[in-house]
Amino acid sequence: MYSTKTGTWTQTASFPTEDGQQLDVADGPSALLTNGDVMIPASPGLYNAPTYYFIFNGSTLTQITAPPNAVNDSSYNTRLLLLPNGQILETDGSTDIEIYTASGSGRFAPHVDKVPTTLTAGDTYKVSGTRFNGMSQANMYGDDDQQATNFPLVRITNTASGNVVYCRTHNISFMGVASSREVSTMFDVPSTIQSGASSLVVVANGTASAPVSVNVETAGHRH
Repeated sequence: MYSTKTGTWTQTASFPTEDGQQLDVADGPSALLTNGDVMIPASPGLYNAPTYYFIFNGSTLTQITAPPNAVNDSSYNTRLLLLPNGQILETDGSTDIEIYTASGSGRFAPHVDKVPTTLTAGDTYKVSGTRFNGMSQANMYGDDDQQATNFPLVRITNTASGNVVYCRTHNISFMGVASSREVSTMFDVPSTIQSGASSLVVVANGTASAPVSVNVETAGHRH
């Protein structure tokens, strides 16, 4: 474990042995959960099955129930993605996709400082606030693929129907993680969005900001 505050390394937990074989992550992913823990699949040697799943809290490794296909998988086969709702999506390239829900609430939520409260379908707006890039890239694999989540998502939920839409974000002013600086992003309101009273949140690292009340209008009802 490396401390960015002290610049020093500390020995923490080691992966166990299973059936006489040392588990490792010779090639595989990890994902930062919204409660601050890390999910890590580990398997024996390189490209060998089965895979065991652990939660690392910074000092200890706790084994959890593995997905059904883990008996046939190496850590190499596994991909993990932190979703916008805070859950972890796991896939091994087969038709089986699994979802993991961590205990505990989200930490380090974004905070919206400024956004227009009247939005028109099809138009583009700016939202600004803090912690828009989260505390980490959150997902890591290696040379095969990456699934970073250190960027702001904009989610709008219609109050009456509960319909949810995600707006395309772009022109993000800053991408550094664990920053306290003010960050802004442009977002495009979909032309097909349902009109009416809604709530808007900014999501980073699977954790949403407090909702902001907005009113969505169709293009024909501009003020």
